[in-house]
Amino acid sequence: MTTPTTAPTVPEAVPATGAHDDQPTQTADAVTVHTLLNCLIREVCAPEHQVTVDHDHLLLRLARSGLLLRARLRRVSVIGAHRFQGAVQRLDDTAWVTVGWRELAGYIQEELHLRTGVTNGEFLDQVADSRETMRTALERRARGVPQQDLYLTSEQSLVFGHRFHPTPKARTGDPADWLAYGPETGARFRLHHLAVRRHLVQEEGDLRALDALCPPTDPDFVTLPVHPWQFRLLSRHDRLRAAMAAGEVLDCGASGPEWVPTASVRTLYQPESDTFLKFSLNVRLTNCVRKHASYELSGAVALNRLLQPVMDRLTQRFPGCALLAEPGYRTLAADGDTALLEGFGVIVRSGLRPHLRPGVTPLLGAAVADEYPNSAAHVSHLLARGDGDVLAWWNTYLRLLLPPVLAAYFEHGVVLEPHLQNVIVGVNANGTPAHMLFRDLEGTKLLPHHHAHALADLPEDVREPLTYDAERGWNRVAYCLLVNHVAEVLGALADLDPAREPALWGLVRDHLDAYADSVGRPPRLRALLCGVPLPAKANLLLRWARKADRHATYVPLTSPLGADFPREVTL
Repeated sequence: MTTPTTAPTVPEAVPATGAHDDQPTQTADAVTVHTLLNCLIREVCAPEHQVTVDHDHLLLRLARSGLLLRARLRRVSVIGAHRFQGAVQRLDDTAWVTVGWRELAGYIQEELHLRTGVTNGEFLDQVADSRETMRTALERRARGVPQQDLYLTSEQSLVFGHRFHPTPKARTGDPADWLAYGPETGARFRLHHLAVRRHLVQEEGDLRALDALCPPTDPDFVTLPVHPWQFRLLSRHDRLRAAMAAGEVLDCGASGPEWVPTASVRTLYQPESDTFLKFSLNVRLTNCVRKHASYELSGAVALNRLLQPVMDRLTQRFPGCALLAEPGYRTLAADGDTALLEGFGVIVRSGLRPHLRPGVTPLLGAAVADEYPNSAAHVSHLLARGDGDVLAWWNTYLRLLLPPVLAAYFEHGVVLEPHLQNVIVGVNANGTPAHMLFRDLEGTKLLPHHHAHALADLPEDVREPLTYDAERGWNRVAYCLLVNHVAEVLGALADLDPAREPALWGLVRDHLDAYADSVGRPPRLRALLCGVPLPAKANLLLRWARKADRHATYVPLTSPLGADFPREVTL
């Protein structure tokens, strides 16, 4: 196996199995193969003890299909999040035969069918759609993307998506539908605007930022900004057309400043005003159709209000951390039409600048940790700005990230969702971390026993989606914080020097241990520090079952956090 000192920018190409042999196609094929392999190992083969390392290859068996596969290792990971290179191969009698992404997806489909008794006619199409999105984005980026500041570049750099999701870039429709709106292509565009008579507007909270950006042109109307993709999808809705014909809703067209799509696609950022708007999109992105349910609109405002005192205390106690507020929403309420109310909902999110010290650059966490970096936000570039001391950089990163998330859960009954796409990392000029900004209240939840009085005042349809019981909340925190976030940034650091991986995990344990001591070592932290398995979200099984994210289950992941885990390795 190789020992890289810099992160690879693209995967080693999988040999072409069809007529296309251009670089975007080869890269998309290779990433799709490796991503499917990641999911198969984590959720199926490893829990069933059907994985082993054989010299420079990883071997895995599909127990029900009777297939033996192998992949060449670029680096072994102590938690099984290995790095691969080249093709996957299948053993045919005594010969190893190269397997393309379609074949591998078909093997997974067959194995899951045999395992669950369930069929999923969408699976192969969604894998193909995800791969095509990658290929198209790579092809477009090869022609050049607009030069933007480093923060915007980081938001728009995630060409390959989630390493442990079988369809990380699946998107409804063909590229013609999304190319103008996809972050991966460096898109910028103006919002569509509707002027809506006041009696048809539903809104809550503080909307001054929205009104400043979208001022009304008539005192009898309120301006409602709409994502232009969503307007295309809903423009022929019967109730909307009737409201327009009656003069209750006016189509004002596209206008105003350009907005930049962030990594989530539907949340847009306006750099000059430092404002985010989170829109509904009736489009399946990765796993779910990304529209606001009606209770999510009211829930965001209620949760924002309930969290404000908690986050004020956490920010005072842990300087450098903050939660981006979501102070209000606005939507169209036409005769109780749910499709319009949910489809035109827009949530205002506060900007970054009030939380950043002068000279600090915000970066998307997922870009810092990307396996195949597509921007200067990657940790390798950040280390190159300073003295290159990996352990010191990592120690600072963990000090900013871990304590506020743990304190939110154990001391305040708040379940933050600090996965890599929900965290903005602020870095100093020398690349060292200075801030951790958490965003997106959709996944933030409350533990009922901490917030019983406040929750009792909310309508039931709003209250119930805002809560997790303690066990579900802990699984979500442990997964997002340790598996999705810490392990992935740590993996990017280990790519630069694989021998340091035990020491990097040792620092994670040190910070967890110190926080546990400060709160009396509660049972969940005590178990974590004994090395009990970590919960990893089962994205493949969730997609196979065709269930929404709220029904996600977890698979056990080997933990390196036990007290007897070694700090040093001998090569």
